[in-house]
Amino acid sequence: MLNFGDLSLPGRLLLAAGLAWVGTAAETATGSKLPCPDREVAHYSAYRTTQPLVIDGRLDEPVWKLAPASARYVDILTGAPTLHDTRATIVWDHENLYLGIRVEEPFVRAKFTENNSPIYEDNDIEVFIAGPNAYYEFELNAHNTSYEVFFLWEAAYQTAGFAAAPEFARKNLRPFNGVGFTTHPRGPRLGHFDWHFPGKRTAVFIDGSLNHDADRDRGWTVELAFPWAGMKWLSPDGQPGAPKDGDVWRIDLSRFNTYKEAAPAKDSGGWFLSPHRVWDSHIPECFPYVRFSTNDVATLKP
Repeated sequence: MLNFGDLSLPGRLLLAAGLAWVGTAAETATGSKLPCPDREVAHYSAYRTTQPLVIDGRLDEPVWKLAPASARYVDILTGAPTLHDTRATIVWDHENLYLGIRVEEPFVRAKFTENNSPIYEDNDIEVFIAGPNAYYEFELNAHNTSYEVFFLWEAAYQTAGFAAAPEFARKNLRPFNGVGFTTHPRGPRLGHFDWHFPGKRTAVFIDGSLNHDADRDRGWTVELAFPWAGMKWLSPDGQPGAPKDGDVWRIDLSRFNTYKEAAPAKDSGGWFLSPHRVWDSHIPECFPYVRFSTNDVATLKP
């Protein structure tokens, strides 16, 4: 999660100055109130699987070899190539949405071991899933420690039914208005910072040694399962259950690093499947388009 509150005051001022320029330039070039032109937003096809998956982080089932991997992540601000490779693969069945993420990292590090710690201060992977009136943020570090928040658009609080749901009682919500892009056309948001995705499963496998810099690591892999039953507030058509053939969801895929490539490279430390052009993860219109296919991944050519 990108959060100004976690920066020092000088850091906030410097970052804000740079981001204001990037956002203004992008808006002028595209004529849009949003910083990312739609032509830059990535597209990905997610195929169905009938093979059982063991959520252990290893990504060694045939499914993960047959399903197409995403393009390599790029810098959130510039869209430029990144120092290390990161790619995601998405498959699904009638019970779960599955994600497999491969993270190249020569020195795997993580410090937080308690869930909902500020994982964004570690090297982490992040997944955002957006629905018509809300979105879910998930972060994970190499300790398999997670951070979760559920955000909803304040203007939709009454009309979309959130006000009638006990879990989204006002006492559970805090105001949120973005990070680097605080003028979103939909207005401010409300965040449930103690919301947890029901039934999710997560696992990490480290190809190397954690927090031991005397050797070089290959990186780490992540395996995630999110039950469709927990997506009732995120489904594009507002209906519970697995997607239908051709349904399109908005799912953001990213990673953040406490290290950066040396100058003169302009490495922000935030690497995404689609650039946002501002230092802010919280823009659903910048999230990649994920089209779900009922074609079985086992029928794809390796």
